[in-house]
Amino acid sequence: MASGAAITEILTGLTVGILVGLTGVGGGILLLPILTSVLGVAPIVAVGTDAVVNCVTKIGAGAVHWRRGNVNWRLVLTLGMGSVPGAFMGVAVLVLMRGRLADVNHFLRLAIAVLLIVIPAVSLYAQHSSSLTPLRAAQKHRTIEYGIALIGLCVGVLVGLTSIGSGTVTLMLLLVFYGYAPAVLVGTDVVHGLLLTGVTALLQSHLGNVDFGLAERILIGSIPGGLLGAFIANRVPSNRLKQVLYALLIVFGVRMFWVGIVHGS
Repeated sequence: MASGAAITEILTGLTVGILVGLTGVGGGILLLPILTSVLGVAPIVAVGTDAVVNCVTKIGAGAVHWRRGNVNWRLVLTLGMGSVPGAFMGVAVLVLMRGRLADVNHFLRLAIAVLLIVIPAVSLYAQHSSSLTPLRAAQKHRTIEYGIALIGLCVGVLVGLTSIGSGTVTLMLLLVFYGYAPAVLVGTDVVHGLLLTGVTALLQSHLGNVDFGLAERILIGSIPGGLLGAFIANRVPSNRLKQVLYALLIVFGVRMFWVGIVHGS
């Protein structure tokens, strides 16, 4: 590979890592559109490669949260009861579509575009809406577990199909509906995301949907970028930056969807 392309991929990883460290926005929703629309990676390969990058990136953060006691293992297990089967289902749907659709990459582009619009929009709404009140003690414990497993199932299907959602969507849904303590919720979300992206990465690798060279170059930039972003997070208005980032993702998603529809017609 040309050195210029390799440098671009490393810088892409660095940029995404810094933004993730600064804002806490999931790396998948930032990296995937760059891989497909900027670097020109086929969406089905971008999905698999993104899963590998997300998995490796979460290892260090997961270890830190575990050592600090910020992981609710029962919650991880309950989420995993839904998300692991969900990941298998999502990848199975992807395999089915690859066999039946003339252009599975076109479908994935549209699906990714929709997620780039919906997830940031809902996240912005959840941040500012006072009507979204957590459902807590009024629910029976077993009902809560079923609800959490259902969240895991939905997220697992989403990640298996697109690699997006292991962090952002899980965190958002648990905050909205169950109101766990933020420190514990973040740590639990990271460890569960490590489990989910690990399973998804193995499945995608088995299908030949992973460019390991590309993943390595992205990680060379994203790992130090994440550390740098976390280090300077207290020196910049990260909440405002997150809002701007979400707005840009929505605009990018709308453009990506429009281009996909026009080219697909």
